[in-house]
Amino acid sequence: MTGPRRYQDVRAVTLTAPPDVVWRAVLDQVEVLGQPSWYVRLIGCRDSQPAGPRPLAAGSVVPGFRVATADPPSRLVLDGVHRFSVYTLTFRLVPTDAGTRLEAHTDATFPGALGALYRLLVIESRIHKLATRTIVTRIRRQGQLRIGA
Repeated sequence: MTGPRRYQDVRAVTLTAPPDVVWRAVLDQVEVLGQPSWYVRLIGCRDSQPAGPRPLAAGSVVPGFRVATADPPSRLVLDGVHRFSVYTLTFRLVPTDAGTRLEAHTDATFPGALGALYRLLVIESRIHKLATRTIVTRIRRQGQLRIGA
């Protein structure tokens, strides 16, 4: 018998901004994850209401995610659970000669028949790739704007 299929993905971009500027942009974008809030409730996310310390630190909650690890300005690990999936979203910020390489790592499993159906709807349809690309693009824009301010 095999377990749930695992999904892994990485989105990466290099910004000319330094890691501390990119870190602030990551935190700002993570704060708006879990929108729309009705969707978080519909799929039964373990964490559905913002809670915990701000700026985000281990134990903080944004809808759909709990902060497992916060190592400013290099790594933010978010984990989540809902009816159809168990998942982790990790942001890694790596200093480079050009600025900062931002990586968004997704790792998820989709247990059971309903999990397999949800995977089909969200992963195989490429909705998740689009959503992650949008998050990374927003972080890039915000980080570049801050460096220009």
